[in-house]
Amino acid sequence: MAVEKVMQTTINKKTFTYKQYVKFWLPSLLGVLLFLVPISINGKVTIGLGILADGLQGAIAEYIPLIMTTILCISALGSLLTKVVKVGFVENSTFLSGVFKLTPFWLILRLVGAVFAVMTLVEIGPEFIWSDFTGAVVLYDLIPVLMVWFFFACLFMPLLLQFGLMDFIGTLVRNIMVPLFRLPGRSSVDALASWMGSGTVGVLLTTQQYESGYYTKREAAVVATNFSIASIAFSLVIAKFLSIDHMFIQFYSTVIVTGVVAAIICPRIPPLSKKSDSYYEPVGKQIEEDVPNGVSNFQWGLEKAVEKADQVKSVRGIMKSSLFNVVDIWFSLIPLVMAIGTLALIIAEFTPIFTYLSYPFVPFLELLHIPEAEAAAPAMIVGFADMFLPAVIGSGIESELTRFVIGVMSLSQLIYMSEIGILLLKSKIPLTILQLFVVFLQRTIITLPIAALMAHVFFF
Repeated sequence: MAVEKVMQTTINKKTFTYKQYVKFWLPSLLGVLLFLVPISINGKVTIGLGILADGLQGAIAEYIPLIMTTILCISALGSLLTKVVKVGFVENSTFLSGVFKLTPFWLILRLVGAVFAVMTLVEIGPEFIWSDFTGAVVLYDLIPVLMVWFFFACLFMPLLLQFGLMDFIGTLVRNIMVPLFRLPGRSSVDALASWMGSGTVGVLLTTQQYESGYYTKREAAVVATNFSIASIAFSLVIAKFLSIDHMFIQFYSTVIVTGVVAAIICPRIPPLSKKSDSYYEPVGKQIEEDVPNGVSNFQWGLEKAVEKADQVKSVRGIMKSSLFNVVDIWFSLIPLVMAIGTLALIIAEFTPIFTYLSYPFVPFLELLHIPEAEAAAPAMIVGFADMFLPAVIGSGIESELTRFVIGVMSLSQLIYMSEIGILLLKSKIPLTILQLFVVFLQRTIITLPIAALMAHVFFF
């Protein structure tokens, strides 16, 4: 009974028990440890969630392509069957209907994803589909990472969302986020989750916040396209691939500076500035970060956080919902990653489209005194297909300064169709592929001069 004893504390004329405080602090602390605290393992900077993901991926790595190909085939055939005939148990289940009932466009993409996965797994059909630079990259490199990261992210994300942490941190930092980025304070948690863990985790977090009524359409679009930054771990991979890891401090400092500048400017210009400040219609506005007069930010944030945590009545219900999210992503999103990711890489590798699109960047790079401008130009645009492709192009460039700039740009552009782009198109956030490309170009044009300037300083 000592633990259950009421510890009367008044915050804005509201009282909470010791148990209510623990209900907020304990899960939130665990969420911080899993998502936001950097950990160095064998020289690699990661987070608790990353350790779990890497452990699972390492244990079943050789089976993941077969497992996911099977899931993609079940997803495609189930969706096709549901489209052709009415399946009773699917029709009667809201969850299964959401997974298998699709419009013709998304059904075709799901079928294409399954076909590409099978062709890549058994290496049949045209080689340009399953080659080491296209389908194999998606099935053997990208999908295994997404599979395990999404599994653990979906399982543990309620620790950030359901127990008041977002409300607490959001209230504390809103005075910075609102004037600087025109965003609610809770968006800082999205950025931290991306920075320490994975950009895909940040997008998933943003999507769930939007669909829960905590971001407006504009805020969700801004956060998803400007705050889903690459993790420190992936940034180090890029730096090592480009042989500039000996300058990682300067490199990542440049990434941070360019990212902050782009995040300040992009929300203030179309198309992002034209997005509606209305909330997702099925749920409406569910956020309140404004602090009443006479109450400190800490007091008000703590009160809202404890109130939020107190609304959780069943951990079992949260776990069930989390598992449903895992299934939904594996069956609905990863087939699109396989389809669109492979198509994007085919276009990048086997057509001159990105080379043609990069021509305007040649004089721009020359104006910024970037050596080997013509060779570097395609790296400025090919990142729209996949974040790693600029590094592939840049690895063969002799100039270390140019490789430095290419690496920074690959991490600063943020939007790439093989992963982030597909997540956003599949979500309820109102962004089209054309708008994503426009924001990609805006971020490129804004960040390139800054990256070039800082590179010239570091290599002076």
